Amino acid sequence: MDGALVKEIGTKALLLGAGALVVFWTFNAVKLVINARGLNPLVKKFFNQIAAGRIDAAYLLTTKAYRQHVGRQDFLKFLASLQLNRYRNLKSGRPRIEDNQITLTLKLKSEDKQSELPLDFTFKKVEDAWRIDRINKVKG
Repeated sequence: MDGALVKEIGTKALLLGAGALVVFWTFNAVKLVINARGLNPLVKKFFNQIAAGRIDAAYLLTTKAYRQHVGRQDFLKFLASLQLNRYRNLKSGRPRIEDNQITLTLKLKSEDKQSELPLDFTFKKVEDAWRIDRINKVKG
């Protein structure tokens, strides 16, 4: 009789744990989707500004902290080093929430799909609007 009681309690505990895990995962997934709204239009606007030659407009889509850390000339050098004109397609990864910012890995692919440039964009909300807080080449 003791073995059956232990088995029943263990089964209930396992089901309760699995249920809690599903609730936790669902909550975080919904939170991520709600928090990430507005990132894709910002990314599209950023690359459209660069493609149109409006580098200053793209630079202004960054946070004030970014602009204090990365001067305009450094921003221009960084963009030139990326050779963005080689890439035509953009694939977005899954956003990652860290404190009050979201990091998103974007993969730029060449037209012939032979080369790929992964970039980590970190976004921060400034006055209810997303801004780019950091751009890094992903090493790999």
